[in-house]
Amino acid sequence: VDLLKKKFILLELATELTEGIVNGKKLEARSAFKHNSSSSAKSSPQIIQASPPENRSPESHYLQKTDQAREGSAWDSSRDMRASGSSLVTEETQGPKLRRPRDLRNMKGWPCFQEIFMLAALHGEEVDTLKQYLLMQAKPGPWEFHSGVLTSQSPQEICDNIIREKILEYLPLEVPYGVVQVTEMWEEGPSGELIIVQNLLVPRKSHMLMLIGRRGKVISRIAQEAGQDLMNVFLCDVRLKLKVEVKS
Repeated sequence: VDLLKKKFILLELATELTEGIVNGKKLEARSAFKHNSSSSAKSSPQIIQASPPENRSPESHYLQKTDQAREGSAWDSSRDMRASGSSLVTEETQGPKLRRPRDLRNMKGWPCFQEIFMLAALHGEEVDTLKQYLLMQAKPGPWEFHSGVLTSQSPQEICDNIIREKILEYLPLEVPYGVVQVTEMWEEGPSGELIIVQNLLVPRKSHMLMLIGRRGKVISRIAQEAGQDLMNVFLCDVRLKLKVEVKS
């Protein structure tokens, strides 16, 4: 919400993007602001943030969270519980209706949200509130891997994924998805560096030309950036060589 000067829009936006239903309750946004008023941007909206289900009483019909809006920024650090010009009311409902495919065309949001959080990530405001909510929702369980295990991927898989990331970044449309990666060499050099040679197979000559680029600029950039990322991951020098061929 850092970039939003007229904070009252958040109420209308929340209602629209949630299809008017949050946590199985129907939302009703009532705004006392007038859009053509020059002072509307300086007024303070009532911002909603529902408490976790286990802490909410059954009789509660209001999602209460009132913040003071700062003009041109996020919320002020001072909080109060006084309702201002806007309010968001919840009514019990039987839950979202089943949608048919033709109904989805006109949908702008989705009615299955459980909570709404208004964050100003630029200044870190209300981010802790979201963190605490996620921690409350997290369920304890056994560790799938030992605490000393950094990843379940093999070094070769990590290498393939890093190279593929660069291919996806620099090649257009469906071209990256036709590239097959074949590692031809993976060995330690005389000075302890990791030497990797990978062959990139493409289905068409036109794809090969795009992957190589004019004067080899594209494949050189991919190899350079992927090699740097591999050095950051493996914490050693990496010599990466990429070759491009058309599938036979």
